[in-house]
Amino acid sequence: MKALPNILTSMRLVLALFMFVALATAAGATPWVSERLTLEAQFTLQRWAFYAFVVAAVTDWFDGWLARKYDAVTVWGSILDPIGDKVLVCGAVLGLMSLGPQPLVLLPAGLILFREFTVSALREVGAGKGIVLPVTMLAKWKTALQMTALAAELFVASWGAFGLPHTPELLGPASLVAHTLFWLAALVTVITGAQYWEQTRKALAG
Repeated sequence: MKALPNILTSMRLVLALFMFVALATAAGATPWVSERLTLEAQFTLQRWAFYAFVVAAVTDWFDGWLARKYDAVTVWGSILDPIGDKVLVCGAVLGLMSLGPQPLVLLPAGLILFREFTVSALREVGAGKGIVLPVTMLAKWKTALQMTALAAELFVASWGAFGLPHTPELLGPASLVAHTLFWLAALVTVITGAQYWEQTRKALAG
């Protein structure tokens, strides 16, 4: 049972890779494969990519909960968990962008990617100097908000794959909710990035 948290974390990495490849293939980015896909096959890939993202996002909560419940926190798990989160988020953002021009989500998507790479670099530099950046409560909420917003954006971007009618009465409100959540996630992401930056600056200065 103590190995289950690390298994779930590893599964999240596999699901993230599958999700991204499925979305990229559906968008026509896979040579010799995408060009042979029918519209129904593209829709099937988009649906399975969405399902993979949702399952992977759920494991992000369960692996940490199980690790604490069964006292199964390991160094390997502590390394894999944030990597799994960032691979899932960045893969979903890139996969979302591959589905077509989406001007309203381009800026928040870029901000999220920039922040994730910056914080990863800060952690690496800090680790080399013995500085540990603890995960804040706001950062945990940030991750949950990112996952929810990306799930909403992927669902809207794959609207036709779920057989839903492209009517303004349905697609309009769904898009508004998804975009609002995504912009809010980007805002919280930037705030937590600034907090980590300040923590690292103070630690290095001290």
